[in-house]
Amino acid sequence: MLQQTRVETVIRYYTNWMECFPTIPALAKAPLQEVLVAWEGLGYYGRVRNLHRAAQIVNSKHSGKLPSDLEALRRLPGIGRYTAGAIASMAFGLDEPVLDGNIRRIIARVFNLTEPARSTLAERLSWKLARENLPPGNASAFNQALMDFGAMVCTPRAPDCPSCPLAGFCQARALGVQEDRPVTSKKSVIPHYTVTAAVIQRGERVLIAQRPLNGLLGGLWEFPGGKVENGEELAACLQREIREELGVYVRVGEPFGVYRHAYTHFRVTVHAFLCDLTNGGKPQPLQVEDLYWSSLNELPDYPMGKIDRQIAKRLVEP
Repeated sequence: MLQQTRVETVIRYYTNWMECFPTIPALAKAPLQEVLVAWEGLGYYGRVRNLHRAAQIVNSKHSGKLPSDLEALRRLPGIGRYTAGAIASMAFGLDEPVLDGNIRRIIARVFNLTEPARSTLAERLSWKLARENLPPGNASAFNQALMDFGAMVCTPRAPDCPSCPLAGFCQARALGVQEDRPVTSKKSVIPHYTVTAAVIQRGERVLIAQRPLNGLLGGLWEFPGGKVENGEELAACLQREIREELGVYVRVGEPFGVYRHAYTHFRVTVHAFLCDLTNGGKPQPLQVEDLYWSSLNELPDYPMGKIDRQIAKRLVEP
């Protein structure tokens, strides 16, 4: 949960999670939809799908006990070098380094690394320095201390150098370039996409579609639709997308709100419309995982991304 989310956001999710899934076997045996509902709002849903698969592997191959071997940890879905090192050092007391954003910044400043922080060379040097400076037998405390130190003293902006216990060793501070480390690459322009969504009702029920399990928001439910192509009108886009995804034709009616959201690498503006099926068509899951005619009361039971949840809430609480 903490890989790409702030601590203050995670706390209530973690508490609820541990109530729902107190053990690895409990998580392994839970349906994916139940797991996604508990995670909804944390984003980066690939993390929770990996966590669920990892729990199933640990439950079946390791008798429900997380392995302490570093390589066995790294073979689990979603566990890379950083997470494996964190588990090995903090849970099992092994002498393994970790490299999160805070520790990368500390190393870049103390050793004045001039390579772009995410370059292959900087990554290799940072891991090497993290391991070389690891105090034997104290990796757990050391790794956690560095994380806190980077969050409170060696901060991204305006680091508190006067109170820093490493000030006498910091090569970047000696050169007066501490705020220029780590070296960052120029950020690319974040693309923006215009998207349409159909609110198709049948009596007291509304049609929702499950996104493909792999990819962005995989396994979550949404109001069907898709991206607007160059030069395409909103209504024409929605009709095309519904035809391609569900194999039916719709009449696009009144607007049902405009919703905006920023993801890590792009932004979207979603235009939702009330729609009706035409020609008595029966929707089929052609390009989606599944379809369901949900009552309004059931909508909270289906995990959704932030925009689709906003649309659902407007339906439930007009």
